[in-house]
Amino acid sequence: MKGCRQNIEHRTPNSELRSGSAFDVRPLLLRLLPALLLIWARMSMAAAPAVISAEFDAANKLYEQGKFTDAVSAYEKLIQSGSVSPALYFNLGNAFFKSGQAGRALVSYRQAERIAPRDSDLRANLRFVRSQITGPTRLPGRWQRWLGTLALNEWTALASVALWVWLLLLALIQFRPGWKPPLRTWVVFSGLGAALLCVCLGGALITDSTKTATVIAPEVFVRNGPLDESQTAFTVHDGAELNVIDQKEGWLQVSAGDRRTGWLKREQVLLTPHRG
Repeated sequence: MKGCRQNIEHRTPNSELRSGSAFDVRPLLLRLLPALLLIWARMSMAAAPAVISAEFDAANKLYEQGKFTDAVSAYEKLIQSGSVSPALYFNLGNAFFKSGQAGRALVSYRQAERIAPRDSDLRANLRFVRSQITGPTRLPGRWQRWLGTLALNEWTALASVALWVWLLLLALIQFRPGWKPPLRTWVVFSGLGAALLCVCLGGALITDSTKTATVIAPEVFVRNGPLDESQTAFTVHDGAELNVIDQKEGWLQVSAGDRRTGWLKREQVLLTPHRG
């Protein structure tokens, strides 16, 4: 398993002002305000990364010292402050796993995956943690893994570019009929490429909008109905990933991907979008 990784010049009133008139500082302040705001913004931008970097290094040091629960708290504090990066989620996942919380580790890794879908260390850790899960769980299919190699905004950009290229070629042969024979092949292939990428984008949108319930409790009884008194259908363990089918009054209807369905309490899982 991969490890962590200026002064403002004061101006006096003009001596030629008429007697009894007061110096109006508002125009001066209005002129100086943009410059002051710019200086403040630059100072803030320069200071914030240094503070974040120091806090990140401190959290990493806690991890290296084996204080995994304290490292989790430090990483989560950084995320709550708005500092988000693949490395931060990756290290948080490592700390969760080392502290015996496989489900929360998977959720953290998948948050990192949404930002950096082709990170080899991240994918290796996902495979490793998933291999440690016992009992029923949903493993991503080949199609989902393939769609997961690109982020949703990357699929959107590719499909948009391909579609615009196809439309521009169509417009070009309308304005230049003589160019139609040599451009016919380009029009056909660009159209097919645009159609294929749009299908992939649609699949990525569906995958991204479908929720996965990741179990975060040591053992969870999945019941036949949304009631504590309902009979147990099957049992899942920390880290199990389940498809969400329906929800009702604090309960979720889930599927383990092998035709086994049932209900569990919402508080026993964390919801994340599907990714590879």
